[in-house]
Amino acid sequence: MSLVGKSVVVWLGILVLAIANGLFREAILVPELGKVPAFLASGVLLSALILFVSWLTLPWFGHPGARQCLAIGIGWLLLTLVFEFSFGLARGLSWSRLLEAYSFRDGNIWPLVLLVTAMAPSISCRIRHR
Repeated sequence: MSLVGKSVVVWLGILVLAIANGLFREAILVPELGKVPAFLASGVLLSALILFVSWLTLPWFGHPGARQCLAIGIGWLLLTLVFEFSFGLARGLSWSRLLEAYSFRDGNIWPLVLLVTAMAPSISCRIRHR
């Protein structure tokens, strides 16, 4: 399987974890902690999961160099953005509503999660090659 194919497969796993994280946040964290702490905890949890998946799956990619790791992370970021906007628009959400997720209001740290998504393969590569 090509590097692109492997990247998409791993991203699909991350997508499943992200959806599960959102369900966990809404069903458990928000009722127990309130909205702001729940969004903070959910963002930190998802970031940690993305880093862990990246670290865990990096050997499957062979021995990617720094440029390849950066390319994988940017690919994951682009796939995430395409998914988020496509899914939101398909649900009939307005652009202004979609863009609300990219502000740091009410404990939302989604922009930082996206940064972690883009950087996770590079961070994992550095950790594994120490």
